[in-house]
Amino acid sequence: MGDVVSSHLDEGRREAITGRTTEVMKQFSDVYEQQYAVALFNSIRFEIEGGGAPQSQLLHRKDALAGRSIFSGSLFQYLEENRKWRNRFVFVPDSYTISLYESKTAHERGLHPKGTINCAGYKALNSIEQYMELINTSLPGIKAKAGSTPFIKCASQFPLILWHPYARHHYFCVRTEKEQKKWHAVLQDCVRHSNNGLSEDCTIQTPAFTDSVRLHRQAKGHYGTWDMMCGKPPQILANLVMETLHPELRTIIGPRLKGKLQQRQKHWMLISDGVYRQVLSRTTGHYEALMDACEAQRGPLDARLRTDMDQIIASKEHVSSKMRALVLPKAEQLLRTNVQPYIPSILEALMEPTSRGFSEVREVFFRELVEISKNSLNGEGKDILGDHMERLSMLALHPVKMQSCYEKVEQLNLDGLQQRFDVANPSVFVGRAQILMGEQMDNAVYTFEQLLNQSLETKGEDDVCKTIQRCQDRVLKKYDYDSSTVRKKFFREALLQIIIPYMLQQLSPSYSPELPRFKEMIFEDFSRFLLVGNLFEEVVLQCVSKDIMMAVKEAAIQRRHNLYRDSIVLTNSDPNLHLLGESPQVDWAAKFGADEPEGCVGGGRSEGGGSGSRRRQVVSMIQLDGVPLPFESCLEVPGVELIPEEDVSEGTEEDPDLPEEAKSPDRVVEIRDLINPVVAVALPASTESPTDLTNGTAVTTGTVTWEDGVQEDVTHVTTMVEDVPRKAPRETASTQAAVQQLVENTKREHDEERQEEAAARGAVEEIEEAAQDDDSGRITDVSAAESDNESSAAPQPASVSGSQSDSGSQSPANGGPDEDAPQPITNGLNGEDKVLDPVEVEVLLA
Repeated sequence: MGDVVSSHLDEGRREAITGRTTEVMKQFSDVYEQQYAVALFNSIRFEIEGGGAPQSQLLHRKDALAGRSIFSGSLFQYLEENRKWRNRFVFVPDSYTISLYESKTAHERGLHPKGTINCAGYKALNSIEQYMELINTSLPGIKAKAGSTPFIKCASQFPLILWHPYARHHYFCVRTEKEQKKWHAVLQDCVRHSNNGLSEDCTIQTPAFTDSVRLHRQAKGHYGTWDMMCGKPPQILANLVMETLHPELRTIIGPRLKGKLQQRQKHWMLISDGVYRQVLSRTTGHYEALMDACEAQRGPLDARLRTDMDQIIASKEHVSSKMRALVLPKAEQLLRTNVQPYIPSILEALMEPTSRGFSEVREVFFRELVEISKNSLNGEGKDILGDHMERLSMLALHPVKMQSCYEKVEQLNLDGLQQRFDVANPSVFVGRAQILMGEQMDNAVYTFEQLLNQSLETKGEDDVCKTIQRCQDRVLKKYDYDSSTVRKKFFREALLQIIIPYMLQQLSPSYSPELPRFKEMIFEDFSRFLLVGNLFEEVVLQCVSKDIMMAVKEAAIQRRHNLYRDSIVLTNSDPNLHLLGESPQVDWAAKFGADEPEGCVGGGRSEGGGSGSRRRQVVSMIQLDGVPLPFESCLEVPGVELIPEEDVSEGTEEDPDLPEEAKSPDRVVEIRDLINPVVAVALPASTESPTDLTNGTAVTTGTVTWEDGVQEDVTHVTTMVEDVPRKAPRETASTQAAVQQLVENTKREHDEERQEEAAARGAVEEIEEAAQDDDSGRITDVSAAESDNESSAAPQPASVSGSQSDSGSQSPANGGPDEDAPQPITNGLNGEDKVLDPVEVEVLLA
């Protein structure tokens, strides 16, 4: 394959590709330097004058991905070098770059991955048919037959393919449909976040870059939206070069490829990948040099702007007023005839799926909180609550749980409008809406975490369910307001992205010759910050913005979209809540002692996540090893052993009206207790020879009689030795007399427990016989630990665990020879009378 690439990409052609890349980067650099000064002026003016959008009601997490990885699991990858399918361990860190390892052990040992995939610009496909539709258009002048076979043979019927218009394609497969759905959701999430590479926090670089790319494409005649505006700036610039270079090379090289159709398609993909990698390496170097040059000029430009800001603003307003008088008449006529009639239909196409998606976000968040409330009502411990909260904190980053929300927006369809307004692909708006949905979910989760943590610290943990309910209602109200604000902003931006390029395309031919005369009105000192082209676009933007704002306001009146009216503005409605925004993120695992989630992967510590906390993984798929595979080229078969994001109790809900004893137990310990009932018996242990009785379990035989007269066979005896501090050891003349005295006191105060006492004493005798038969006196497998309350209580002959524990226990207040000291009992192992310390013995009943 390397010969094919080298033969078509010889030294001369590679030099031509480098020359084309340098030419495009030179043109882009000239535009970027101009737009950088304009963006710096707008940023400083906004900083001085203030203003902005309504205040958010929900809190914002500073770093949602701090200390977390996204996913890890095993699947099969197709290796083009040897045409084999190999098992690979996949790890997705918080950068959403896919890393492929030889095995899980290689990842845990910190070895370098076999390969990495940056998903920017890719599409995640889950069928061969989708892939063939895209690949059959790769070569010009060739029409593939319907149903033509691909050049690879998938190892299973559940493929996963990453397709890119220029770069190398990646082929994977799994064994089950359930795995395919989950992997597809993960791959889509990697693509979604990799495409969202430009940060809005960069108030200078980001607008300067986006405006430069747009203006560069407009100079080439491309005014519409661009679906390859994805990834980091060097990747976007590589796509910008490939937009014109790729078709030219395909026309030149395509007819020279030899072989069958599938072979030619495969060779062309390898050639295209080689060109793309060469272009990307060049754009990366050019962009870094451009950034260094602009940052070096930032200081002098900043000083000049702050000194002459008033004069620059006055000059801008003067020129803009002159330009509005020239442009507005024709712009408003174009707006009334060719744009206004289509605004309602565009807005409706955007609002329906987007609103359904945000409603689904609310529903998913609500269901998670209801599940936590159910567990608190069922009396789950603090560790279980901490585990649920730890999982809730990762909800927005969970591609599988969020998939139902994302699917609602994927139904967005602009058919009939794309051709008129030159909208390349609705995926531009779908991806943006999905990112906003994830942010709103994380804001709601983070706000709920902070409110719940504050309530638990101030009001205590007595009624957790009511506390959760109050925090839930409070957060949902704030989510409704914020989601409305975010959606309206998204609709306005989407309408501008659709309409403004169309308006500029129609107006630019008429007014481009008129614009140079406006340069004479701008002082030379201000010419770097006031560009005539930008002023012309601002005039058109102001003309269109009024109609767009009115359309969104009218849509907000319709209740079916669940939008707040603009007159309802909540400012500083909850000042105490916003003070919590400065609080550190809650570490629920450390707060409640919860275990690490199932998918924890080593390799880093959480920043601010508590001491010793490991890197937490959002999604976990644990694969089965050793399952036979019918394909020789594969090593192992991936399978799902545990998928914690699914509700294992789905479809088996119990009737809430049933009495408590009629419901099936949920916990593993409860089920074991039903199968093997346990009787707890307190026995003394020797202080002089502590090795006579040790922790462990021994098989024995015997019976225990319950209160209703039913006898149960004893199968195992488990002991736990625990030292109990005593005020003063007492010597007794006869341990047998002490036992008799204790029994008489118990009978005198608890007549109703005589049968239980007899059963317990029988169990004690069985323990003594079992211990005498064991020469080493060792009993294994500790099965229970005595609580602090049981340690401080006076010893008793027997107490039945579960529902009988209260009736079978004797407190020191019930009387006895000495309330502060345990009553002496002989150990009975060696026939010696010794004062013994209490231990706990569990008797398992068959």
